[in-house]
Amino acid sequence: MSTELGRKMMDEVYGAGFSDTLPDEQTPMLEKTVDHLFGEIWSRPGLSVRDRRLLVIGATAALGRADLIQIQVEGALANRELSAEELREAVLHLHYYVGWGNGTQVNNGVEAALRAHETKEKK
Repeated sequence: MSTELGRKMMDEVYGAGFSDTLPDEQTPMLEKTVDHLFGEIWSRPGLSVRDRRLLVIGATAALGRADLIQIQVEGALANRELSAEELREAVLHLHYYVGWGNGTQVNNGVEAALRAHETKEKK
């Protein structure tokens, strides 16, 4: 039950077919990510996917991980949860809370996702 729900929620969070890109080999980390994180946490009532994504972006910003920010932003753009303007405003806001170095990494992740999204939209 949790695996099926987790895969469904992953597709809702990151876009249709995302769960099909997961490796066939189930590692303990991947199993817990799908079953627990997405099957039990992301699927809980009380917060929308957009709200949860904003929380994840904020937490990830503190880590300075442009790659993880990019994944979240690509999902937000695929689901039309956030506009380019809203994302850029979030970048500026986060700079003051996570420090300029980490904020710069947030900006790098957001801009990479926006470029990728624009390229897909032109096709």
